Amino acid sequence: MPIQSCVPRPRVGITAVGSMLPEDVLSSDELQREVARRSGLALPARLLTQATGIVSRRVAAPGVYASTLAVGAARRVLESAGLSPLDVDLLVFASASRDLVEPATAHIVQAELGSRAHAVDVTNACNSFVNGIDLARSMVLAGRARRALVVTGETPSRAVRTDPADFAEFRSGFAGYTFGDAGAAVLLEEVGRGGILDVDSETHSEHWEVGGIPGGGSRHPRGDAYTYFQGDGHELRGVFEKVGTAVVDRTLHRTGMDWDGFAKVLVHQVTVPYLERFAELTGVPADKLVVTVPELGNVASASIGVQLERVFPELAAGERLLFVGLGGGISIMTMVWEKS
Repeated sequence: MPIQSCVPRPRVGITAVGSMLPEDVLSSDELQREVARRSGLALPARLLTQATGIVSRRVAAPGVYASTLAVGAARRVLESAGLSPLDVDLLVFASASRDLVEPATAHIVQAELGSRAHAVDVTNACNSFVNGIDLARSMVLAGRARRALVVTGETPSRAVRTDPADFAEFRSGFAGYTFGDAGAAVLLEEVGRGGILDVDSETHSEHWEVGGIPGGGSRHPRGDAYTYFQGDGHELRGVFEKVGTAVVDRTLHRTGMDWDGFAKVLVHQVTVPYLERFAELTGVPADKLVVTVPELGNVASASIGVQLERVFPELAAGERLLFVGLGGGISIMTMVWEKS
């Protein structure tokens, strides 16, 4: 009978967090006035605010790119951890936004930071950041990296059509009016206790056409019309409701935990009604949520990173968080993390 190893399985945890928000604030009422002025459409007063619950969002100024926000968040992480960029040997840029089609935006981030890590992009709509964390964790566990920096920079506000030709075009791009810009970053390394305890995911790729930005790839390499977000927000919400809460239910069952076991639940936030519906379907108590969408809008994959940065300092060792990622495509992802 082979001898069983007594060496404990290594754990990988998040040891530092940072975020970066653009300085410029754009209210939903201001955005609606701009759309009405440029399109000539007569829109009901406060339509965007009332339909989405989003009061304002941050927007990147000219010259501020996805990489700019990622670099800003990364520098805050490194500073808080007392590290230099050369202490990182894996850099993952995990975002739905990017600076260019080619090369990978991770190289732009790395050049700005001054690091020499293995640099790679990961993209999976609004689940990109959680996917990037999972990939980095796997690389550390495999011995391919010792310390990983996962960053995101989201600038979806640049995919918002403010001059729709008619009401049909306004409606087809309505989900874009929820967008705001933000960056986030986390540091991952081996920890003695806690760390990332559980990961699960589920994909329903037959729904990939429900919404997205079609431009820039081989299907639509050129044409401004393809650079705007297109999709039916009601249909997208219906798809997520049809898929249901199976991933969350499995996670709770497998870990033997209930909502009381989590200090907070960080879920990707699209609109206030979406978030309320998520709470209704899953049963998560409202006080477990970290609500950012009314003031920041839908910041795509940066959503969970921004929420994590807000609660990270107040968490005690041993407290657990549940991340719930929701992304176009569509994909759903959960991650259970315990602070070391």
